[in-house]
Amino acid sequence: MKISDILPPFRHRLWTIAKQGGATHAVSRLPLGADGKISWEYLDLLHLKESYQNFGLQLEVIEPGLDGQMHDMKLGTDKRDLDIEHCKQLIRNMGTLGIPVFCYNFMAKFNWVRTSTTTPTRGGALVTSYDHSLMEHAPLTDAGIVTADTLWENIKYFLEAVVPVAEEYKVKLALHPDDPPVASIRGISRIVTSAAALQKVLDMVPSPYSGITLCQGTLAAAGEDIPAIIREFGHKKKIFFVHFRDVKGTAERFTETFHDDGQTNMLEAVKAYREVGFDGPVRIDHAPTLEGEDNKDPGYAEMGRLFALGYLRGLMDHAGY
Repeated sequence: MKISDILPPFRHRLWTIAKQGGATHAVSRLPLGADGKISWEYLDLLHLKESYQNFGLQLEVIEPGLDGQMHDMKLGTDKRDLDIEHCKQLIRNMGTLGIPVFCYNFMAKFNWVRTSTTTPTRGGALVTSYDHSLMEHAPLTDAGIVTADTLWENIKYFLEAVVPVAEEYKVKLALHPDDPPVASIRGISRIVTSAAALQKVLDMVPSPYSGITLCQGTLAAAGEDIPAIIREFGHKKKIFFVHFRDVKGTAERFTETFHDDGQTNMLEAVKAYREVGFDGPVRIDHAPTLEGEDNKDPGYAEMGRLFALGYLRGLMDHAGY
C-alpha cells in the first residue's frame, strides 16, 4: 500500500502533518493557474508535481479533477463535449508527467451529501451523518428530474470518449461510488450505488485502465461486505485507489465514525488488500474533528487525520505489509 492523504495543491501545514503521520504519497486537487482558476494545463501540473516531489511526497492521484466536476458531461447538456475535451487534456498531461491515477465520480449536480456536519461521536468529536428522511421534501435543483437511464447513457458516452485516451497515456481511471448510495437526491438519480453498479460501469467499456476507487465507507453504507468486495475487485486488478474510512448504519441513515469504531472489520479489510496484492494508493478519509479544532472543513481536520494514519499503519504492520 502507498499511504496517502488528500492535500491542498500548494505548500501547507497539512503536507507536514501527513509526512509526520507516515504518508509517502499525495492525493491532490488540481492547481490554480495564473488567472486564479483551476488548471489542468501541463506547466501548472508540472509545478504541482515538482512541488510535492521537492517536499518528499510522490503525487499519485488527482482528485476530484476538473472545475465543476464535469457536471455538464454528467447531465448531458450541450456543453458536455467541452467537459470531455478538458478531461482528455487533463489525462494527456497526467500521463506525460507520470501521474498515474485520476479519481472521478458520476454524482451529477452535487458531490457527496450529508444532512449534518456536527454529529457528536466518541468523546464529543464531530463527524458527518446522513438521514434521507430529511431530504425527502428538499426542493429540486435547476436540473429538474434526472433519471437513472439518462445517467447510464451519459456515463457510457463519457467512457467511450476518454478510455482510449487513458489507454494511450497509461492513466488509470478510478470511479468513486455515489455517496450516499441512495436512489435519488433532490430529483437527481444516483446510479453507482453498489458493487454490482461499479461492475456494470467497468463492463460498459472494458479496459485495463478502467477501474474503481474502493470507498469503504460508501460501500459499507450500501450494505456490502468490504473484505469480500476487496477480494472480488482485487483479484480482477480493478482496485486503483482506496478511500479508507468507515460508518455505522445504512445508505438511508448512517453516521461516519472514527476509523476503529465503525461496522467494518478493518483488520480483515487490510488483510484482504494484502491477499490480492494491492500495492496502490490508499488515503485515509473523512476523519472526525477533535477537541480544539474549528470544523470548518468537516471530515478533513488535522488531528483526526493523524489518528487515522496511525491506525492504518498499525493495521498494515499486523497484516504483514
